[in-house]
Amino acid sequence: MNATTRHFVLRERFFRRDRRSVPAARKFTHWALVDWDLTEGFPADDVLLCVSELCTNALLHGVPPGRGFRLNLRYDGDVLRIEVHDSGPGVPQIVHSPDGEGGRGLLLVAAFADKWGVGERNPGKVVWCEFAVDQKEADETTPPSVTHHAEGWTDLLPPGP
Repeated sequence: MNATTRHFVLRERFFRRDRRSVPAARKFTHWALVDWDLTEGFPADDVLLCVSELCTNALLHGVPPGRGFRLNLRYDGDVLRIEVHDSGPGVPQIVHSPDGEGGRGLLLVAAFADKWGVGERNPGKVVWCEFAVDQKEADETTPPSVTHHAEGWTDLLPPGP
């Protein structure tokens, strides 16, 4: 048997439903990126932006009072996966309205991450995104229109033109 075993490193932290949790999640992510040597030649700022957006969405829309959310960071040498787990109801949606003050967080995640989606969880959901470590290879092999998809939520994205 010539199977290659993939090892990954997982960092996870629980955050309370508190406005200070978003900067704390960014700091936690930054420390992980530094530890994994993913600060140069890797879109670390894009990762931190996506963490901010996903955690903010969880706080505003997915975390019931008295609860919190969990941030998982998983790195396997090829892909960095960010997951935000919350216990609230609802389906996150991309907002395309230029008039609203908010609602563009997932649009930013879709623009910066290589892949993103939503998975089911009981209770709640997991909103995730991924970044390929070799960004050049990811750009050459996967067209952007294919990489942004949802797991388990067919109505997440608005219909195409």
